[in-house]
Amino acid sequence: MTPARCACYRGPGGGALTLSQAEAGTGDTPAHARGVSAGPADARAPADVGAASPVAELPRQFDEWQIELHGRRVIYRVAGSGPPVVLIHGMLNSSSHWQAVALELAREHTVVAPDLIGHGDSAAPRGDYSLGAHAASIRDLLAAIGVERATIVGHSLGGGVAMQFFYQFPQRVERLVLVSSGGLGQDVSPMLRTAALPGTAALLSMIRPRVLAALAQGGRHLHQREVRAGVHLQAIARALRPLENADARAAFLHTLRAVIDVRGQRVSATDRLYLLGAVPTLIVWGERDNTIPARHGRLAHEAIPGSTFQTLPRAAHFPHLEDPGGLSELLRAFIARTQPARIEDADWGAVLAGRSPRSRRLGDAAA
Repeated sequence: MTPARCACYRGPGGGALTLSQAEAGTGDTPAHARGVSAGPADARAPADVGAASPVAELPRQFDEWQIELHGRRVIYRVAGSGPPVVLIHGMLNSSSHWQAVALELAREHTVVAPDLIGHGDSAAPRGDYSLGAHAASIRDLLAAIGVERATIVGHSLGGGVAMQFFYQFPQRVERLVLVSSGGLGQDVSPMLRTAALPGTAALLSMIRPRVLAALAQGGRHLHQREVRAGVHLQAIARALRPLENADARAAFLHTLRAVIDVRGQRVSATDRLYLLGAVPTLIVWGERDNTIPARHGRLAHEAIPGSTFQTLPRAAHFPHLEDPGGLSELLRAFIARTQPARIEDADWGAVLAGRSPRSRRLGDAAA
């Protein structure tokens, strides 16, 4: 199945003209769906769009694509050309939030960023929103577009998905990057613990655009005055904006309650972090993060052999939005200095066997 592409071009008036691949008249399978990195040749405008003068070089783009997997709509974005990097967003975010980082990485890499199930413009079905379901959905997307192995980067919830992806499909992971990641300890912000309580759905249905606009504006003003609370107000407004939609609210609650309850994070990868010693691993945290403490990242670094832990002073919980340049620099340097892992089934068995003692049960214990 050939995914539909949302190819955006600028018309004479500067407005965006969105054409499907069929409307653009190409009929070709996109380069990234043939297992070939999508490059500048994919950004050709159709000949019949206006009478604008020829353009020597189009700006770098973070192109949006649509594919149907198992009968459901999945949206993903692609940029650049080279060894693949997959960017997995967090709860209430979408692939579009990775744009600044993706365009930096696209200088040397093919960047693929999916909208998780129930997030962004992907379908929000009634179904499974566990970490395993998200990981399997990403595996299916990458298989469908011809990406066999990649560096996997996950933020917040996406970090938990990235670790689950590695655990389920280690053969597909060349490197792993965890950015302000969930799944590394119980602590999480009171706001998210409260959102896991019964009755939250009715409260969330009261969200109004005017309230969110006021929050965002107040956050901007405080941030400009270098008041720390401004970043957090902006983050709250950004996180709540998708919840104006009823389907998004339901998907959010399903996803949230799969990983968080009133006591905090209920899913933890800490008992399996030793497995990550088989793959180059980078852990990045915003020094101003009040959503998930940086202590989780430091403890994970101590538990993962050969891992690297770095912090970004200017960032809180959303480094890809609050300091995209700093995060991009860390990612590019990490990829440049590490060799991609190649894990096969036999290798995975050896990793597990080395840390999984077993003994035969005798007598009554075996009855």
